[in-house]
Amino acid sequence: MKRILITGTAGFIGFHLAKLLLDEGFVVHGIDAITDYYDVTLKRRRHQMLLQSPGFTATECWLEEADRIGEVARKFAPDVIVHLAAQAGVRYSLENPRAYLDSNIIGTFNIMEAARELGVEHLLMASTSSVYGANEDMPFSETEKADTQLTFYAATKKANEAMAHSYAHLWNLPTTMFRFFTVYGPWGRPDLALFKFVDAMLDGRPIDIYNHGDMYRDFTYVEDLVRGICLLIDAVPVRPESADDIEAGDSLSPVAPYRIVNIGNSEKVRLLDFIEAIEEALGIEAKRNYMDMQTGDVPATWADASLLKNLTGYQPQTDVRDGIDQFVAWFRDYYGK
Repeated sequence: MKRILITGTAGFIGFHLAKLLLDEGFVVHGIDAITDYYDVTLKRRRHQMLLQSPGFTATECWLEEADRIGEVARKFAPDVIVHLAAQAGVRYSLENPRAYLDSNIIGTFNIMEAARELGVEHLLMASTSSVYGANEDMPFSETEKADTQLTFYAATKKANEAMAHSYAHLWNLPTTMFRFFTVYGPWGRPDLALFKFVDAMLDGRPIDIYNHGDMYRDFTYVEDLVRGICLLIDAVPVRPESADDIEAGDSLSPVAPYRIVNIGNSEKVRLLDFIEAIEEALGIEAKRNYMDMQTGDVPATWADASLLKNLTGYQPQTDVRDGIDQFVAWFRDYYGK
């Protein structure tokens, strides 16, 4: 069975991916710095759950620790690396951009170096729908240009895509970048909208609704997302003989074993409808604080996920109301509310 090195296993998505792969019989080693960007207790609880599996081991270290990253990778000898760890959060990048430079640029470089040195079968790395920035043609497709990032977070992720392409070309390192679209679900991050809305509503506090609610998001349930990643592990990109060999709609590079794949629900949901679904799940009417658009935010995201389906036969499809119900059930149980 394949050995998978995952960065960010104490994080929201990394935890769910590691859990799925362990259930499927993979051997998994996690790397996570357990930073205090949000509740460390939540991160440690995720790792504790994973450590109950005999197939899981973990190292606590920073992505920026190049020697340590290399040492861990050589010792574990993975067949595949899935790089999810990053300094996340669009809004925090306005306050502390250096954290994004250190983690997302330097840290990602260190992971790429480890993958190159070991000659892994496949390197998979997380990007974000935020790289589409000011693009207005929707649904967003991987083959369209994305050169108008609106936040430093998005800019670091676009830089990761460019860095990864160069390594794929130079070292023939098969690489897949996936762009996530508004992931939500149980064990979610406290800085994400669903968590903040549910927490505030249960405490009787008002919720902040930006752009007066005139926003749309392609909400992607976390278990759908990690299923897509799991299936992409075996969809290894191969350098084409020529550009003519690339099928229409495929983002495969003409000069490298490199591909970008959207992972989204392929359905845009209005923010106000999302809030109404939360109200139904909680049986509580939200106190609404309507606000102007935040700096760096975009009015809508919407994924064209047809490439994912073509590559894997899989398409995320959890209805947002069902996903919200699952999150609320977890939240009430975990926090006793």
